[in-house]
Amino acid sequence: MRTVFHLDMDAFFVSVEELYDPSLKGKPVVVGGRPNARGVVSAASYAARKFGVHSAMPLRTASKLCPHAIFVDGHPDRYRLYSQKVRAILHNFTPLVEMASIDEAYLDMTGTERLLGPPLRAAHRLHQAIRDETKLNCSIGIGTSRLVAKICSDQAKPNGVLWISPGDEAQYLAPFDVRKIPGVGKRTEEALHACGIRKIGDLARLDEDFLESRFGKWGLALAGKSRGHDAGGYFDSAIGVDEDPKSISHEHTYNDDTANSSEIDATIAHLSEKVGRRLREAGLYARVVQIKLRYSDFTTFTRARTLPQPTNLDTEILTESRSLFHKNWTKGKVRLIGVQVSGFEHSEGQTSLLAQPERDRWSKALTAADLLRDRFGDSSVSLGSSLQGRFRERTHEALPDRPSQNPKLPQPKNQD
Repeated sequence: MRTVFHLDMDAFFVSVEELYDPSLKGKPVVVGGRPNARGVVSAASYAARKFGVHSAMPLRTASKLCPHAIFVDGHPDRYRLYSQKVRAILHNFTPLVEMASIDEAYLDMTGTERLLGPPLRAAHRLHQAIRDETKLNCSIGIGTSRLVAKICSDQAKPNGVLWISPGDEAQYLAPFDVRKIPGVGKRTEEALHACGIRKIGDLARLDEDFLESRFGKWGLALAGKSRGHDAGGYFDSAIGVDEDPKSISHEHTYNDDTANSSEIDATIAHLSEKVGRRLREAGLYARVVQIKLRYSDFTTFTRARTLPQPTNLDTEILTESRSLFHKNWTKGKVRLIGVQVSGFEHSEGQTSLLAQPERDRWSKALTAADLLRDRFGDSSVSLGSSLQGRFRERTHEALPDRPSQNPKLPQPKNQD
């Protein structure tokens, strides 16, 4: 029988901020930016949540709901550093770890009983190890599937452990709203409600043929999920088998909408640098480059291009993303710009003899730049074209799966 843990760090961003500033403990804290700034809440302390503040809420709305809250810009590098620490602890318990985001992970603990004891004992050992080594709290759900483990960890919050023993999955899930199923969004929920399906138990009682006729293959997946299975559609790979990301992206929302092409070009250069660095850290090469553009009226579109050869070079990503932007920009004011890469490969493949020397020179230069950034910080080295496009990284724009490699970060005040 499979044993799966889902570990979720409690109020992760806020908790890390409290390590560096213990005066924040117990107070309503909002991470994401200033109360009158653009952007959204990245995290809220439990004290702030009591006033209705939650992640993804506009900062200005959060300020109205909880005007006495302490608003913090956030420090993405700190969160990456602590995510890396957590990941290292998890690999001490099992090699089969899947980081679902910067603050949550799935662990396949099947077969670890002889070394770590039964599931509940192993979970308490992991819970204590996280606390001892990071000074942070977490919640752990245990089940026979990722789906059950994830729902359990949510119910165990804050700072708890919950185990649903094998065979009890369907009975445990039955009273929950269908929205609790990972992968069921607002539209699917509305479609299920239209069929009279409101609880997971309602879903479990329906015939699979009916669900397939109404929802196709997703209907069959829902039938399996209602019984506690990882039935595709959301959990469709083994834990820890492939941790490569599907895409890597960075985006930036301007404080003031802009139609200044030089400013936008510089921002694209800075975003391309950040994307290129993460590709090299992951040992990946991208075949597809995509831009995301949002105008002042919130009209948003994406445009992508497939490259003749995969790359991890900032310069090539920049050339393609700038070209995509200028071919599609209507000269209107831009609210947000983003650069994304995908279609990953583990090597650059064969290139032309004429182009290879130039690529090799750039590869060596950017690798050296990465080493300097690791030692002296991300702002220590840049492409000249990106200097005017630098911005403070907003927490909600920081990508969740990049571990920090910056040894210059200050240590928390209460680390000892």
